[in-house]
Amino acid sequence: MTAKKTAQSTKSKTKKKTLVIVESPSKAKTIGKYLGSSYKVVASVGHVRDLPKSKIGIDIENDFEPEYIPIRGKGDLIKELRKEAKQAGKIYLATDPDREGEAISWHLAFLLGIDPASSCRIVFNEITKDAIKNAVKNPRAIDLKLVDAQQARRVLDRLVGYQISPLLWRKIRRGLSAGRVQSAALKILCDRENQIKNFIPKEYWNIAVEFKKGKSFFAKVTEYKGKKITIENKIAADDVLASLKDGEYKVAQIVKKERKRKPFAPFTTSSLQQDAANKLGFTTKKTMMVAQQLYEGVEIKGNGTQGLVTYIRTDSVRISEEARFAAKEYITENFGEKYLGNNFFSNKKKDIQDAHEAIRPSRVSMDPDMIKESLTKDQYNLYKLIWTRFLASQMAEAVFDSVQAAIENNGYGLKANGSRLIFDGYQKIYSSNIEEDKDKLLPELEEGEILAPESIDCEQKFTEPPSRFTEASLVKDLEEKNIGRPSTYAPIIATLLERKYISREKKTLIPTELGFVVTDLMEDYFKEIVDTGFTADMEDRLDEVEVKALNWKEIVRDFYATLKVELEVADKAIEKVQIEDQITDQLCDICGRPMAIKVGRFGEFLACTGYPECKNTKAIVKSVGVSCPECGGDIVAKRGKSGKIFYGCSNYPSCSKAFWYKPTDKKCPECGSLLLERRTKTSNYVCSNEKCGYKE
Repeated sequence: MTAKKTAQSTKSKTKKKTLVIVESPSKAKTIGKYLGSSYKVVASVGHVRDLPKSKIGIDIENDFEPEYIPIRGKGDLIKELRKEAKQAGKIYLATDPDREGEAISWHLAFLLGIDPASSCRIVFNEITKDAIKNAVKNPRAIDLKLVDAQQARRVLDRLVGYQISPLLWRKIRRGLSAGRVQSAALKILCDRENQIKNFIPKEYWNIAVEFKKGKSFFAKVTEYKGKKITIENKIAADDVLASLKDGEYKVAQIVKKERKRKPFAPFTTSSLQQDAANKLGFTTKKTMMVAQQLYEGVEIKGNGTQGLVTYIRTDSVRISEEARFAAKEYITENFGEKYLGNNFFSNKKKDIQDAHEAIRPSRVSMDPDMIKESLTKDQYNLYKLIWTRFLASQMAEAVFDSVQAAIENNGYGLKANGSRLIFDGYQKIYSSNIEEDKDKLLPELEEGEILAPESIDCEQKFTEPPSRFTEASLVKDLEEKNIGRPSTYAPIIATLLERKYISREKKTLIPTELGFVVTDLMEDYFKEIVDTGFTADMEDRLDEVEVKALNWKEIVRDFYATLKVELEVADKAIEKVQIEDQITDQLCDICGRPMAIKVGRFGEFLACTGYPECKNTKAIVKSVGVSCPECGGDIVAKRGKSGKIFYGCSNYPSCSKAFWYKPTDKKCPECGSLLLERRTKTSNYVCSNEKCGYKE
C-alpha cells in the first residue's frame, strides 16, 4: 500500500461522527438506520434540565427568572451526552418539532456548550428516510420565541401549582393540586353537573301522522299558519288532534334538491382524540400513547422500522403538496378519478404558527391491512383511523338526493323528509356516523295530492338536561373555548382522575364532592384561574410570545400581581374544610366499628372510625377476577411501599404469590401458566413463567 493510500485510510478511520440527539430511544433506533454509520444517534429520554421538584424554582424577586437544574437521576445520562459531544465532529439537536421539543434542545445546548444561534437544530414532521435526510441538509438556529413560549407556560403553571396547591393541602387535605388549565377544566365539569342537578324539565308533545303510499312514511306537525309551534301540554295536543281529524291532508309543496356533504379535514391532535374516543373507545391518554408509537416507528415485516404517521401534536389541518399528490395517485389508482376531490382546509386560528402538518400517514401507500400482522390491535385500529381520515379528506363529496314534502291540514303544517345516497364519495372508506346521511326514502308524491292517514302518534315528551361530558366531548369543549392546547388535554384529564376530583362512569366524567369543594374554593378566591374567558385570553397572549415575540416575563408579571394579592387574602380567609368520610360496610377487625375510606400519600386506604382510640388501617384491595395459581385465593391489586401497584394473592402471608403485571384468565398455550397484561409495540400479553418467554 502506498503512503498516500495509508494516509487516506488513517484519515477515514479517525473521521469524527456527527452526533444527533433525539428524545426517545425508539426514535433514535429508527433514525439511526436511516442516517448510516457516519452518524451516531442517541436519546435524551425527554427533558434533561427542569425546575426543581422540591421548591418553586422561580426567583420572583429577580423578575421571575427560572432556576433550572439537571433532572435528578439523569446525571449519568448527561455525563454520557457530554462525552459523546466532545467526540463528535458536529452536533444536531433533533428533539420534537414543537415548543416542548425546542425547549429541550435549548437545555441540551446549555449543558453541552452549544451556541443556540448556531445551525445546531434540525426538525422533521415525519420519521422517514427522505424527511430525516432533508432535515440534516437544512439545520437552523434554536428558535428562542418557541423556547420563551414554553418557558412562559412552565413558569405560570409553576406559580399556580406551587403556591395554590399547598393552600389546598392546608385547608382541605394533602395531595391536592390546582393548575392554570386543570382548574378551568374542572370548573367546566362542575358547571355542567350543576346544570344537570338544577335542570327543570319542560313538557312538550310530538304529533306525527303515518301515511301509506306503497310504503309507510311519517310527517311531523311543525307549524300553524306558517309559524313554528311547540305543543306544550295535553290540552293543546288534543286541540291539534281535533283539528287534524276534521280536515284533510293535502301535499302543499314538494322540494327536491341535491345535497352534498364534504369530507372532514385531516386529524389535528384534538380531533384524533375525539374520533378515537367515539369510534374506538380509547381514552385520550391511550390515544396519545398509541399515536406516539406509530410516530416513533414500528417494526414492519420486510420493511424494517417505519415511522407510520406524522408528528402527533398539532393544531394544523394543512398537508404538504407531496402528501396531497400521493393521496391523489392512490385514490385515482384504487377508486377511479370520480372519487378524487379538490379539498383545501384552513386553520381556525389565522395567526397559528403553521410549522406542522395535520396528522397523516407518512406513506399513504402503506395500507393498514397490508401491515396489520406487524401491528398490535390498538396500533392497527388507530393507524387505520388516521389513514382513512386523511385519504377521505382528499376524496370527492358524498352526494344525496333530498326530498322534503310539506303537508297541510286545517292551518297546520306537517313536514316529511327523505334522502338517498347517490354517490358515496369519501364515505366509501370513512364513516361519518351522521344520522341525516342514512337513507330515508319517501314515496313519489305530487303537489295537490290528498293523503289518507293510517294512524296518528301523539307522544308526551320532556326536555332533557344537558348530557355529562365524555373525554371526547370535554376535549371538544376545551378546544372550542380555547383552553389549554391539544397536547395538554390527556394529562389534564388524567390528573383530574388521579386527584379524585372526577370519576369516570360508563365513559362519562362526573365531578366528586372533593371536585366541587376545590372548585368552589377556587371560584371564591382565584376567580381568574377558573374563568374560561380569562384562561382563553391567557392562551392567546402566550401564543403571541411564539408568533409576535411578546416578552414572556411581561405576561408573568401581570398575572402574578393579581395572584399574589389573592393568595394573601385566601390564606387568611379560608377556614379548614371538612369533607365527610365515606363510610363502608366493612367492620374493623379489632374493635368492630365501621371502616372509612381515607386518602393518604399513596392513595385511598381504609381506617377505623374509632380513631384515635383505634388506629387500625387496611389497604383497599380490588379483585382482578383471577384465582391464584398456587392456592386458589383471589388475586387482588395492591400498592407497595413505593406507591407502585402490584398484584398479589389475598391469602398473603400464607401465600406470597405476586406479579408486577395484571394477571388475566388466559393460559399460556406453551406451558399453561397465567398470561399477564403487558402491552408493548409487539405484544399485549406475556407468560407469567419467566422461563417460558411466550408473548402474544
